[in-house]
Amino acid sequence: MANNLDESLAQVAVAMQSEKLSKAAAENLRTWLDQPQYAAYLPRLSQLIAAGEWSVLQDSFWERIPFGTAGRRGPMGELGTATINERTIAESACGVAAHVLKTLAPEMRRAVIAHDTRNRSQEFARLTASVFAAHGIKTYLFLSHRASPELSFAVRYLRCGVGIVISASHNPPADNGFKVFAATGGQVLDDEAQEITASVEAVTQIPTCDFFEALNDGRIELIGEEVDAAFVRAVVDCSLSPRRDIVAFFSPCHGVGETSVFRAACEAGFKNVTIHPAQRLPDGNFPFAPDRFPNPERKVVLEALYAPAKQINADLILASDPDADRIGLAARTPDGGYSIINGNRTGMLLTDYVLSRLRTSGKLTPQTFVASTLVSSPMIVPIARSYGVRCIRNLMTGFKYIGGAMDAEGAEHFAFGFEESIGFLAGAYARDKDATIAGLYLLELAAELKASGKTLLDRLDELFVEHGYFCDGQLAKTCTGESGRAQIQKISAMLRSSPPTTIGPARLTRVEDYKQQEVRSLPDNRVVGPLGGPAGDLLIFDGVVERPGATTDVRFAARPSGTEPKIKFYMFAHPADGSHDQLPLPELKKAREEVLMSVQNALSKWIDSTVA
Repeated sequence: MANNLDESLAQVAVAMQSEKLSKAAAENLRTWLDQPQYAAYLPRLSQLIAAGEWSVLQDSFWERIPFGTAGRRGPMGELGTATINERTIAESACGVAAHVLKTLAPEMRRAVIAHDTRNRSQEFARLTASVFAAHGIKTYLFLSHRASPELSFAVRYLRCGVGIVISASHNPPADNGFKVFAATGGQVLDDEAQEITASVEAVTQIPTCDFFEALNDGRIELIGEEVDAAFVRAVVDCSLSPRRDIVAFFSPCHGVGETSVFRAACEAGFKNVTIHPAQRLPDGNFPFAPDRFPNPERKVVLEALYAPAKQINADLILASDPDADRIGLAARTPDGGYSIINGNRTGMLLTDYVLSRLRTSGKLTPQTFVASTLVSSPMIVPIARSYGVRCIRNLMTGFKYIGGAMDAEGAEHFAFGFEESIGFLAGAYARDKDATIAGLYLLELAAELKASGKTLLDRLDELFVEHGYFCDGQLAKTCTGESGRAQIQKISAMLRSSPPTTIGPARLTRVEDYKQQEVRSLPDNRVVGPLGGPAGDLLIFDGVVERPGATTDVRFAARPSGTEPKIKFYMFAHPADGSHDQLPLPELKKAREEVLMSVQNALSKWIDSTVA
């Protein structure tokens, strides 16, 4: 065996010298070859090395999957540090277990675990439960697939110190992930995530136990209907309207949404919500989702629902992602077609709906607040101002920061929160975005409007007339693997050192750098003051476009994704500070959308030239 190991190590060294393996991949692979905790993988690794499968080994070892904005997430694989596999799941569970034992009081050393419908999700959930049980942590495990927001609720309901969801959310079918929730029910915030990361990296041997033995002796306890019913009841109790006369078409995109979104709608009394007959099938291969990529942020996912929705004359279309924490929306147009309403505009509709109903019931107070993130639409600010409530939006990307704001400011004062990536929450029952409450409120709002002869699109126009026309868009540059990471780092570095001073028609005037915590003026890129506020790898550029009757402030933000191999750009065009739109709404829409499209096209060209 020693000779085989020496030969394998020598071949790895040659592969690195010939650039078939990167330095990082070679170092991670050597660790798996010569450390005793990885001995079970040695025969397979030796086989791959002997066969010269360097591309497989590079993909499997080029990084250690980090904790991002939503835990660990990546492609599933047979082995390696760069894939989600039996070892990386077990070491994640072991690291979390060690953190629980180190930091929580004995009465809080309880865990609850859920999983979605993805391939291997149940296997990974049972493995996690077995590792927790071996550490002496009382563990509750859902009988079958459940929504991530129900897990958030269950952490609080069962008084657990930690929760885990096995899911890769809306990613393609090859991916999976490991989300960690704190005792608050929110995903772990940065300081705790760093502690857990250190704990995971320190793992060598992993204690485990037989899953069925742990079930038999009570260390692992299966849960289901009791928690399900309590969760749905908590959502339905948040209802703000008795109106139920609406026709809707819903798809869970082969995920868990039937257990949460659809069930809550039915129990709330909506009789005319039809579920997609094929996409209701829980299937981790997502066979009937377009491109087998079940992300309802993608237009094609909602557009594929138009035909069956028309067959029932649906007023609106709803689609949740596989773990049902996010929801996409399309509304019927006057010509009988459908129009997609993006996450920011859905957030505006729901913010206004919740605040209007709370005002009607006399429940708004000076302490009431709404919350959003720095890369979501600034239109939430004038809406909140019109109701006399606070608006907290100096938050980094990730719904965990909205959950953190709920706990910091008092959940009893929280009215509504959203982020642009179709994540929404109201009520105090959870600390994570929830397609269930969003679906309920969209159905109620649509029913209220229908009773007045209006639609969701009509209400959006009314809000634009009242607050000005706000539009937004997104770009993303996908860069996979180690070379892709270098490209993302290059783009970020150029944005900091040599930023553009104009983007299309927009003259850029300043940049806020949340990583370096400074504000710089443009075009000279000179530091003019400290930034303050949250820290993170985020840049926000501000500019202006002078147009008669529609002076437009332009803003774009750039950040590397915390869950996918891409850098994201968020673009906004809205009324300039202190100005009032003068043009009629149809002309205003055209003028401002043209500005946004010009900015988007110019930014896309700048990105391509930077990585060329």
